[in-house]
Amino acid sequence: MSLINYASREINCKIVYYGPGLGGKTTNIKYVYKQIDPSARGKLVSLATEADRTLFFDFLPLDLGQVQGFKTRFHLYTVPGQVHYDASRRLILKGADGVVFVADAQRERLEQNVESLENLRVNLISQNLDPETIPFVMQYNKMDLANVMTSEELEQQLNPKGYLSFEAIAVEGIGVFDTLKAISKLVLKAISEGR
Repeated sequence: MSLINYASREINCKIVYYGPGLGGKTTNIKYVYKQIDPSARGKLVSLATEADRTLFFDFLPLDLGQVQGFKTRFHLYTVPGQVHYDASRRLILKGADGVVFVADAQRERLEQNVESLENLRVNLISQNLDPETIPFVMQYNKMDLANVMTSEELEQQLNPKGYLSFEAIAVEGIGVFDTLKAISKLVLKAISEGR
């Protein structure tokens, strides 16, 4: 849930990028970080274990406008993709204001996407966050690869509730800011409505 600092007149919002391992979560945040004016961003922090190079959680504040006279600051996080890091996933989800699910569009990754979506639902509930009402956006990443599912197939398999979704090629920045803008708007709308 967003933190309001009345002294600095700032609302801090937390957006978590969730999805299967090597799906493109960290690539999204690194692309955003490179494109943002250094004066408008904080530090990018990556933590990795010896056992797994893909265990990252990245932190990036962004200034994206005002709500009722308060500056908004977004903190972007990624969770580790591997299911055996579930405790870290739950910890990073704590206090989330919005979630971006980064799905790997490759056909052979469908099962991992479905498993990760179910894990997200369970972990949201464990953090007293309602999976039905938290601001949520889907991103279908790696759409440039040869063996990918179509958007229609991905929608049918992963997004039956019809959340906003975007095709992406995160390594090239395609769809990255569209996704970020969409989740940011949903988070700000939820805050302004008092949710």
